[in-house]
Parts: sequence; structure tokens; C-alpha cells
Amino acid sequence: MNMLESRDLELKIRWENLISYLTNKFSDSEDIDVEGVLYLIGLQELGQINKTFKKDDNVNIIHIAICTVLEPYGFYEFDYFDNEKWPHFKFVKKLPPLKPGEQSILMKEAIVQYFVKKEVID
Repeated sequence: MNMLESRDLELKIRWENLISYLTNKFSDSEDIDVEGVLYLIGLQELGQINKTFKKDDNVNIIHIAICTVLEPYGFYEFDYFDNEKWPHFKFVKKLPPLKPGEQSILMKEAIVQYFVKKEVID
């Protein structure tokens, strides 16, 4: 097995473990998908977990998560909190052109790294 295959296998195992953990904690039975995980991250970063949000807010919550997980890769940088304590990010650099499968791998890798940093998974 080469290094790339090894890395892909490690990501696959970590991703499956993360989904299993989050599904058991936050879902009745259906596995949480990438968008659901991003929503959970956005809520965590926003810190307003016990609040009801409007549809537009939900899109912004996912945006917070995307910026947060891609920040270590240099694509976004935290800028400030607004008056309602919502985080705002500066766009730093464009993502390279990625095929849909590559986008998915990048997001999964970034999400896994987020939860490793938060010490939720190994």
C-alpha cells in the first residue's frame, strides 16, 4: 500500500468513526451527512446552541463551519464577531480547481482535523 492509499484509508476510517459518534449522539438512526456535520460545527462555533434559527441563519451557520474547517488550510481567516456575536471571516485565497470527489475528500479531511483538534476523535 502506498502513502496515498494509506492516507485515504486512514481518512475513511476516521470519517466513519466520526459519523458513527455524531450519529449516536445527535441522530435517531440516519447517519449524519457532511452538511449535517457542518451544521453541528457551525452551531458549536457560534455558541448559540439552544436558540431557534431562521432558514437564512441555517445557511450562515454552515458557512461559519466551512470557513472554520478551511481556515487551517489558509483559505479563510477569522476577522471579527459582530454585535450578535456571529463570527465573520475574511476570504484569503481561492480553493484550487477540484473535481467533486476531491472537494468531498478535502471537506472530510478538514472536518476530521477539526474534531481531532477539539479532541473528540483520535
